[in-house]
Amino acid sequence: MEAHNFRNLKVWQLPVDFVEVVYRLSPQFPDDEKYGLLSQLKRCAVSIPSNIAEGSGRTSDKGFHRFLSTSLSSCFELETQLILSNRSGFLSGNVLNELIVKLTEIQKMLYALQRKLNRNDQPPHTRLFQFLFSFF
Repeated sequence: MEAHNFRNLKVWQLPVDFVEVVYRLSPQFPDDEKYGLLSQLKRCAVSIPSNIAEGSGRTSDKGFHRFLSTSLSSCFELETQLILSNRSGFLSGNVLNELIVKLTEIQKMLYALQRKLNRNDQPPHTRLFQFLFSFF
């Protein structure tokens, strides 16, 4: 396995930027949500790039893939929490839509990296077969 330097991965950089956005939204939430939904939002957002970074240190692509799956799960959890925040009146519909567009981009990138890692786990003759037939 080739070492994965997480700091060079756009799929890590975008979630780090997203964490900053979530933290900037904090003042929009009431004080009584400080340890409720807001806390969950922050922890979930931080979990996405953290798992990518941790997985990049694994000694196999399969190990890295497992942590990417956890990051992807956190994306879906975060999306749910953002929807709940909107429905509770803490986020406007426009802000929610902007955040979901960014989050969807992260989800797509995680899926793409997982597919790439899956292809790397296949025997060389299988990769050659797929390459040759990708032209048809």
